[in-house]
Amino acid sequence: MNFFTNPSSPSLLKILEIKSRLIKGCRDFKELKHVHGRLLRFGLDQDNYLLKLVLRASMESRNPDHARLVFDQTKEPNVFLWNTMIQGFVSNDCLSEAMEFYGLMREEGLLPNNFTFPFVLKASARLCDLESGVKIHTNLLKGGFENDVFVKTSLLCLYAKCACLDEAQKLFDELTDRNVVSYTAIISGYMGVGRFAEAVQVFQRMLETNLMPDSFTLVRVLSACSQLGDIKTGDWVHKCIEDMGITMNVFVATAMVDMYAKCGSMEKAHRVFDGMLERDIVSWGAMIQGYAMNGLPKEAVELFFQMQRENVKPDCFTMVGILSACSRLGALELGQRVSCLIDQKEFLFNPVLGTALIDMYAKCGSLAQAWQVFQAMQEKDIVVWNAVISGLALNGYIKATFALFGQMEKSGVQPEGNTFIGLLSGCSHAGLVDEGRWYFHSMSRIYSLTPRIEHYGCLIDLLGRAGLLEEAHQLIKDMPFEANAVIWGALLGGCRLHRDTHLAEHVLKRLIELEPWSSGNYVLLSNIYSTSGRWNDAANLRLTMNERGIQKTPGCSWIEFNGVVHEFRVGDRSHQLTDKIYMKLDELSKELKEAGYMPTTEFVLFDIEEEEKEHSLGFHSEKLAVAFGLICTEPKDVIRVVKNLRVCGDCHTAIKIISKITNREIIVRDTNRYHVFKDGSCSCKDFW
Repeated sequence: MNFFTNPSSPSLLKILEIKSRLIKGCRDFKELKHVHGRLLRFGLDQDNYLLKLVLRASMESRNPDHARLVFDQTKEPNVFLWNTMIQGFVSNDCLSEAMEFYGLMREEGLLPNNFTFPFVLKASARLCDLESGVKIHTNLLKGGFENDVFVKTSLLCLYAKCACLDEAQKLFDELTDRNVVSYTAIISGYMGVGRFAEAVQVFQRMLETNLMPDSFTLVRVLSACSQLGDIKTGDWVHKCIEDMGITMNVFVATAMVDMYAKCGSMEKAHRVFDGMLERDIVSWGAMIQGYAMNGLPKEAVELFFQMQRENVKPDCFTMVGILSACSRLGALELGQRVSCLIDQKEFLFNPVLGTALIDMYAKCGSLAQAWQVFQAMQEKDIVVWNAVISGLALNGYIKATFALFGQMEKSGVQPEGNTFIGLLSGCSHAGLVDEGRWYFHSMSRIYSLTPRIEHYGCLIDLLGRAGLLEEAHQLIKDMPFEANAVIWGALLGGCRLHRDTHLAEHVLKRLIELEPWSSGNYVLLSNIYSTSGRWNDAANLRLTMNERGIQKTPGCSWIEFNGVVHEFRVGDRSHQLTDKIYMKLDELSKELKEAGYMPTTEFVLFDIEEEEKEHSLGFHSEKLAVAFGLICTEPKDVIRVVKNLRVCGDCHTAIKIISKITNREIIVRDTNRYHVFKDGSCSCKDFW
């Protein structure tokens, strides 16, 4: 006899059959409603035990509204039904409803128990509702549940999530039975307030108790190592995972990739990535972002193409990474192509994506397209405004930069620190000392912003470029914090520009102390010794470089053609068009000499990023890239070159003349700024 087609008066057999169906689980929500209908028909709709099974099944099928409807029809719900509703709401992320039911439960005079508190505390924690959490804490103390390990752990999670670390630590110390959940809660709490080193220390203590961390704990501690840039501890965590025989799931492996990438070790990141049995879009994005931010844009592009071949659709995070790589390479055509892989509306409604696209266009020298995206964006936050301001400043449009800053203020968007970095950089490139001083001092006087070390670096760079070396040096002495390599490097730029070898020697000694691995500082100081006739000092410095295994960063230039990025190094003969490129250089050399050009080898001595002396100035990487561009592009096309170092002074002079004799517009972006060469002049006005 079929139970559902032959209803009769309720019997023990029928009740047991309903109970069995509810416990085993209905196949779908429709069947659950059918079962509930039978309860109503048999008059069992007020049986609290059976109702509890119905409510739980409704919640598990993601139908909290149906569960609430059933509950509201219950005349005398007991504490178990209330707990089922609260637990179900939390499981379905209906956190406000869970808190509401807790309040209604107390209004009905029912006392919460040790099953109620963990879930309502979890809801408070996820809502970061400390006020309600404190009230619940008071209630559980009155109820005598303060020593229940599950209640206490939930209370610990609440205080940790709400950044009340003193209370959280006290509860953690009082726990006699600490588990993975309590350890993870206190680790997350320390991370939430930026105390990453202490989070790692708690993890170390956890391992000492022989507790096996779960995936969430591992992701959190790896994230802490990422924030600290602590690859040594990251390696230790990696070894612990291997020693404990823990199989890394996609979340842990991705966190490991992200940690290595943010610590600058893309080789280790790639090893972990290659070993992943399962990869999601987040793991691909972590690798692509890692390559882009670690100065390996070509590798980022190659991995992106591999991702496409495996039919993985890019997300926002991945798009930001690949657009950043295109920005570094100056690959405008490639950037435009990859941006078409997602709906263009996403760029206009997503400030993160929109900012990445604006930054790509600006750094590829296409300000018109950057401006079009900016104007079309539906939501312009401060990051979007900063991207356009910095882009205009980088490209030398200083008046437009100032005008946009004024427009931003009129729009009611308050400037922040990065806004002023863009403004000060623009002043530096344009040599506007008075304006730069005004913007620097207005940060604190008008906008109540405390200048960071980056702002001091911009002002020192501006003063140094303008020849105010003593004022710049004094500013370093007066800074409220210790000068770093960026600060001394900014002053060194002024020394190079104005040939102050005495101050440069002092600056370089400080730089070598701060960056003992940086070859450029040794090379320049050695050149200063050589030009001063201090041959022994120069020889000793070169010997020190050899002993420490310090090798100079080679100059490298990129140029994009037909969506492919071509790379050139000084004296490079590896390109398939090498013969034609060198023939073009010979042709240009003759025309340059006819135009009055003479190689200026003095720049070799004063450029930090000098190319190897044994190579001719005529074969520098940027000249090879320009020659390639002249061969492959149409006469109307703009030639765009990106260099990884500061453009050579001799090359700067030569490319100015090349732009005139070939009647071509040539854009070269180096580490300092954009150089737009046209009709024999440069947009930087020889000030960079």
